[in-house]
Amino acid sequence: MPVQSIQALGALLIGGVFVFAGIEHFLKFGAMRDYLAAQKFPAPALMLAVGSTVEVAAGFLLAVGITRPFAAGALATFTLATNVMLLRFWAVEEPERQVLRNAS
Repeated sequence: MPVQSIQALGALLIGGVFVFAGIEHFLKFGAMRDYLAAQKFPAPALMLAVGSTVEVAAGFLLAVGITRPFAAGALATFTLATNVMLLRFWAVEEPERQVLRNAS
């Protein structure tokens, strides 16, 4: 299998994960918004809508091969920001710390 085919398949699979996650966040919007609010996340509804839109749009662009560097950068930035702002595993004790590390 040529390298380009492997890269395209990888981009499709990784992008697909983000598209699926973003759609799932919209389908479970109320529960996700309430979770973010309970975690003291600023403007939970707005941040959830924007983050989920980024996941779907950038994931789709990555999956279909349009502006892959931009899409990958957007998804990497989204993932890093989400982990720093929400999944603060260093601020909790075991065993919850392990659960959050696995969620990253």
